[in-house]
Amino acid sequence: MQLIGSLASPYVRRTRLLLVDVDYEFRDLAIYDADKAELARHNPTLKIPTLVDGGTTLFDSRIIQRYLAERFGHSPLSWAEENQLTVIDGANDAFVALFLAERSGLDSSQDAMIYNRHRERIRACLDWLETAADGGAFDAWHYPTICLYCLVDWVAFRELHDLSGQPALAAVRERHRGQPGVAATDPRQAV
Repeated sequence: MQLIGSLASPYVRRTRLLLVDVDYEFRDLAIYDADKAELARHNPTLKIPTLVDGGTTLFDSRIIQRYLAERFGHSPLSWAEENQLTVIDGANDAFVALFLAERSGLDSSQDAMIYNRHRERIRACLDWLETAADGGAFDAWHYPTICLYCLVDWVAFRELHDLSGQPALAAVRERHRGQPGVAATDPRQAV
């Protein structure tokens, strides 16, 4: 089993945390630079992570999670958990888009529909996740919590948002900081 991705990616990190007790090879690629062609050979979306397991290649962290759950006999996600992941991914995707805009030299703080929409999505998603976290939805260490942890920690790592207005989300990060694999997958190791 081989996981292709980048050390700094929150989507790759969530998959690495799922694989914490599994023997696999991790290929860390410079996906925006030297290794773009290598990534394209494995994944036509040019996104990470990609999982290769024998003759099976999977292109997305949600699909990889489903595959791993089936392969290792884990329970499928509930509809509530699927909704949690959709909100987490909505915030994550919006943060990534704004981050890439800034890295591309664009001013994502300008009053433009695309940037405004991403900021609105982030606010709405974080508010929803704050309420869910405050209600205990992410107290247990399971896949939605792993994904939320990776999002919140990546946002803190990249200094993209001040979480002081979301104390329940900050508490989820603090509560799960010692989980197996968290220190070993810290994106700060990538810099």
